[in-house]
Amino acid sequence: MIRLPLVVDDPATRHRVELLFAAMWQVKQALQRDARAVVDAYWSGEVRRASDPKAWRAELGMSRTGLERRASAHVERSVWLRDHVSKALAMHQADEVWAGVARHLHPDAAGWRAGRPRPGTWWEYTRIPGRARSHTKDRTWETFRLHGTLAGHLDTFRHPAFPGHITTLAQATALPPGTPVLAQPRRMPAPPRPTGRIPTGTADDRGRPRTRAASWYDHTGALAVVFAGGPSSRDGDLILPVRLPQGAGRWPYLAHYLDRPELWHKVDLVRRRDAAAPGGWTYEAHLLVLTPGYASPATRARREQAAALGRVGGVDGNVSNLAVVSFPATGDPTDGDVRADKITLTDAERHTLTVQRRKAKGRQRALDRSRRTTNPHQYGPSRRQHARDERRRIAGLPPRTTATPAGPRRTTTAGTPAQAYRRDQLSNSYRTLRARHAMGAAGEAEARDHRARRIAAAVVADHGPHLAIEDCDIRTWFRLWGRACTATTPGRLITALAAECQAAGGRLHRASTFTTALSQHCLCGARVPKSLRERVHHCDSAGGGCGLRGDRDLVSAALASFTALTDPDDPTTARLDHDRARAAQILFTPGLQEALSESTAPKSAPSGRTHAAAHGPGTHLPGQRASARRNAGTRAVATPDETRPATKRPKAHAGTTRPHPALPRTSIPIRDSS
Repeated sequence: MIRLPLVVDDPATRHRVELLFAAMWQVKQALQRDARAVVDAYWSGEVRRASDPKAWRAELGMSRTGLERRASAHVERSVWLRDHVSKALAMHQADEVWAGVARHLHPDAAGWRAGRPRPGTWWEYTRIPGRARSHTKDRTWETFRLHGTLAGHLDTFRHPAFPGHITTLAQATALPPGTPVLAQPRRMPAPPRPTGRIPTGTADDRGRPRTRAASWYDHTGALAVVFAGGPSSRDGDLILPVRLPQGAGRWPYLAHYLDRPELWHKVDLVRRRDAAAPGGWTYEAHLLVLTPGYASPATRARREQAAALGRVGGVDGNVSNLAVVSFPATGDPTDGDVRADKITLTDAERHTLTVQRRKAKGRQRALDRSRRTTNPHQYGPSRRQHARDERRRIAGLPPRTTATPAGPRRTTTAGTPAQAYRRDQLSNSYRTLRARHAMGAAGEAEARDHRARRIAAAVVADHGPHLAIEDCDIRTWFRLWGRACTATTPGRLITALAAECQAAGGRLHRASTFTTALSQHCLCGARVPKSLRERVHHCDSAGGGCGLRGDRDLVSAALASFTALTDPDDPTTARLDHDRARAAQILFTPGLQEALSESTAPKSAPSGRTHAAAHGPGTHLPGQRASARRNAGTRAVATPDETRPATKRPKAHAGTTRPHPALPRTSIPIRDSS
């Protein structure tokens, strides 16, 4: 999928696009209300559902076809909807609503169902799905269509410094990085519709050549998205010019997706908040192309090199860090040494996060002040304001008018707001600030995704694409330490690591914590019980252990390297190979202790140690509270990503509510360190 920014500068065109989104939002709301009513009727008919659920669903019209018929009926009964949307667009919207209904009716492999369909809000509706083109019939696009060619776009907006002898796309793609290719103006005009007659290549009975009227399918100039439907006969076609990204090194990316129009499959119209744009929204066309994703030559070379490393590794995810340890796949020290990394936040990342949180908090407070000022009758005075009014009353002074009450919102006896928030009056400044707040959140999310992909690429390049990790539930971490998880984003890191391993020809295997208990064992095979607060692993030699002392997360990551799965898709089939772990401990003795003590090549931190240990107890970090400064480096933070002691059998993994399959626990014999 490629994102194509659209130019919607013309006020009339922007008004038509806004009306299109408003109409489609009304269609989706109507369909979601219908689906919710039908779902409620389905679950209420217990007798019919128990006797023949399929016939009961057919009678209620609970199917994809039934929902499409409802969408068509809504468009037929409405007068104004037919001026903005087409039946094909409404029926495809019904297909999207049905996908949510199907997830509610039919449980997944784990037995979970999605919630009942509910109508969304205007601000949540950001995408109008389009129908896919036909690859059997030529020139068949039912909704949004992308017309033009990449070569025509290059001819129309060629950069003045672009070499004149370059005439083909292949020659332009072979140019060195940094060569300017496109120079698109600030205001891009919409390409005109082709006119005239086009020869068909055939002749009639008298031998005269036949022609046909020109259409958008004959347009070979600059790229543009055309809406096939709606009020085309009255206001003309809705034409949205495409502005291609023209940064350095972007041309090979564009040529990969746009060079072959026969692979274009579907176009979705998407909007996102932008306070600086007219109307508060910017619009994009998401083009689905039937081709694999683009990877630069440097990325392909890096992944090929990672696939040839011949290493196996383990990963231990944590709230505050990500530990990675890898060994040669052959188990021979001559093929490589032990590598260990611990990814933490750097001082610069912590400072950036503090600044972002301060800005977000300021925007939230400004939004609250604006709402209170616009709706003063829905809020009461604060304690300070009430005390001030009482002092003025005792002094015989008239009460002061409070423009912005700072107290709680007025509620009913049941505790609910006297007036729903959606009925409040909002100022234009409030809407602009809310758009800026949404833009800031979206930008922060993209920055976190980019950081996760960058770290995952560095990890796979050093440790190879064959990794294993404990199967933990990140949702529990967010319930307990949401602020810390938002800073380190462990879920994003693990997801990006899994995608990078797959792209490099490997896989990130997930091992159950109950069949392996990585944090409760040592490489020698001895069981070393530890509470969640103990962050240092020590296999006491006095108790028959090997004497290994190291970071708890790194030791768990090293043990994850020696997990074996009977079924790679089932984490519960994972077992820990203690013989291989013990052999690796003996063979890699010279560097194993040092590798498990601290990281040797950190990816996102100044050192492999934890952030507090790297700076010492008395170091003042930017944005750190006084209590955190006093306790920095003095206590360990417990995390719920490991199993409990063997005396209590927990659930499937941290935070889940479904029971774990009853599997026999493996008895681990305690071996002598010799």
